[in-house]
Amino acid sequence: MTFQERLRRARKRKKMTMEQVAEQIGVAKSTYANYELSYREPSVSTIQSLSVVLETSTDYLIGVSNIENTNQLETNAKILLQNQQLHWDGIKLEEEDLKSIRDFLEYVVSYKAKKQSSTS
Repeated sequence: MTFQERLRRARKRKKMTMEQVAEQIGVAKSTYANYELSYREPSVSTIQSLSVVLETSTDYLIGVSNIENTNQLETNAKILLQNQQLHWDGIKLEEEDLKSIRDFLEYVVSYKAKKQSSTS
């Protein structure tokens, strides 16, 4: 799916008109329409504004992620670390890296559990 298709889909999911989105991000309706029609590309700061207004991530809009709604973001680290597509500032985390992170977090959680049980 292209940036333009993702942008339109996110706008429609929010049930907003082009004019409403344009107003929220501070551009003319025609400028916004050109983003959806592929005649013009928004700046990075405009993409950031669009993600806030449309309650989606910049990663979704530019095609890095397929998680459309920011409310769908996973918060359980154990589940999140099962994702083979994780990266740290653009550097892909390999399975070995993810295993090290999981091992470390299990140690931290175990330590916290022991600390809590000793204070109870």
